Amino acid sequence: MATDKTQALLFDLGGVVIDIDFDRAFACWQPISRLSLSDLRAAFKFDAPYQQHERGEITATEYFAHLCRTLQLQDDRDCIEEGWNAIFAGEISETRRMLEIARARYPCYAFTNSNDTHQAAWSARFPEVVKSFERIFVSSRIGYRKPERRAFEYIGHALGIPLKSIMFFDDLPENVEGAATAGLNAVLVREPADIKTALTTLGCIL
Repeated sequence: MATDKTQALLFDLGGVVIDIDFDRAFACWQPISRLSLSDLRAAFKFDAPYQQHERGEITATEYFAHLCRTLQLQDDRDCIEEGWNAIFAGEISETRRMLEIARARYPCYAFTNSNDTHQAAWSARFPEVVKSFERIFVSSRIGYRKPERRAFEYIGHALGIPLKSIMFFDDLPENVEGAATAGLNAVLVREPADIKTALTTLGCIL
């Protein structure tokens, strides 16, 4: 770990700073679906339309229509959106505490695979999380999503920092692998202790 070369920290949001629970969405949607709760879970996929939505290639209206078809939901925009935004269970307080300490030493940024509807929701619900970062890169705004190499290259170019000088934290192995392949110092976050270990190597007092 080339800690002496680290110039910036880059954090995923969902699963790292904000707790995500898709079961909350399924519970909200079940009353307007022909499917049982277990069948809803099985039918929901992080499929091509999901990824297109996260790149900003299709609108929320188009994606919600896809959900109506695949999850057999009634065409109730308000209820679908309510369930869609219900996945945000709360901030991960231990990570937030470490983030505030780390900011005293390193510029901190976030990179999230997200969409306009979710961005509006987490920005409103977690304003202190948003203020913790100098900039948040959102996949639907930049047109690229993790683990695509060009997503990380976009961020490196935008920050004017070599990718090897960015320490990146994410809870999904495929995103960590993609970041590492692109040249970032990537850390898999299974629990906040993984962040603490990495930040300790940087000399942050936690």
